[in-house]
Amino acid sequence: MTATRPRLGLPRANKLRDSRVFGVLREEGRRVVSGSLIANWRTVPEGSASRVGVIAGRKLGPAVVRNRARRLLREAFRLHQQELDSPIDLVLVARAAIRRRRFRDVEREFLGVLRRADLGQPS
Repeated sequence: MTATRPRLGLPRANKLRDSRVFGVLREEGRRVVSGSLIANWRTVPEGSASRVGVIAGRKLGPAVVRNRARRLLREAFRLHQQELDSPIDLVLVARAAIRRRRFRDVEREFLGVLRRADLGQPS
C-alpha cells in the first residue's frame, strides 16, 4: 500500500503577477545567482502563503522556449514549496543556460539555491 502524498498545487493566489512587487523584490530582497536561474526573495509575515513569480525575457529565445523555462521553474517551486522554513515572496529569473536543461537539472539547481539561501531543508 502506498502512502498518500499531500496534494501540492499552485493556485492563482500563490503566483506573483504585480510588476511593482517584482521591482520591490529586486530592490529590497535578497538574491542568489545560479547557472540557469536567479532567485530574488524576501520573507513575508507568518500565516501568509509563499508566492512565486517567474521571469523569462525575450533574450532567452522564442515563446516556446520562454514558456518551457517558466513551466520548469514553477514546477520546481510547486514540488518543494512545503520545504521552506518560512513563507517568502520569490521571483525566479530564467537564464540562457536553462534552454539546455532537463527538469531534474533545473530542480537540482533550484534546491541548491534554497540551500545556499538558507531558506529550507530541501530533500
